[in-house]
Amino acid sequence: MTRVLGRAGLLLGLPVVLLVTWWFASAGSKSFYQPPLETIVKVFPDTWTGARFKSDVFPSLIRLFIGYGLAVALGIALGVLIGANRRLRALVEPLLEFLRAIPPPVLVPILILIAGIGNPTKVLVIVIGGIWPVLLNTVEGVRGVDEVLADTCRSYRIGGWLRLRTFILRAASPQIVVGARQALSISIIMMVIGELLGATNGLGYTVVEFQRGFQIPEMWSGVFVLGLLGVLLSLAFTLVERRVLSWYHGARAAERSGH
Repeated sequence: MTRVLGRAGLLLGLPVVLLVTWWFASAGSKSFYQPPLETIVKVFPDTWTGARFKSDVFPSLIRLFIGYGLAVALGIALGVLIGANRRLRALVEPLLEFLRAIPPPVLVPILILIAGIGNPTKVLVIVIGGIWPVLLNTVEGVRGVDEVLADTCRSYRIGGWLRLRTFILRAASPQIVVGARQALSISIIMMVIGELLGATNGLGYTVVEFQRGFQIPEMWSGVFVLGLLGVLLSLAFTLVERRVLSWYHGARAAERSGH
């Protein structure tokens, strides 16, 4: 129990200190653009519960989950294919480096011109932003598999799906998870960017509409929603990571203890 409370204190300590500091520092503020935190907290429930959750938060979450899921799936599939084939890797590496250097937000206007402003475009924006960390980390993970274990698989004629599932993906999974975590943060950013242009709903669209309508406390509350979304998704990802990589963390702990 003491250990759990200690971890909770480390997790919540700094955010609580920052919020308390903001609360007292902004108390009595007369600035139109920097309202007191108390005002933002007061408008939060009425702004983001009920109809607006269904009309703006829910569509954003659906687009985020679909786009992120596609980015992870495509990144892993292409990463395994490229990482396991030396000739293919040498062929596509210059192209990957070129595409990787292009900031994904720059492609948003081009995608809108080509595909329109519907939901498929917004999902595609998330996929384009989120695929690169997964793809590149998967390539590196597959390239770095243990050669002794690879020779053992060949000796026992372990190939095909069995080799992919039990050896390659398992050995590369720590790198893949790192890429997936990075892709999650990028996907949230790309979700908002995709909703800033040509959207009719979503978190990004609503925050901008509040700003244009000079509803400043509501705008700040939207920023809070995005921050809370990032924190909750990060916590959920951590739980999944611990389960998926339990064998890896156990092996590392055994190495550190000398057993």
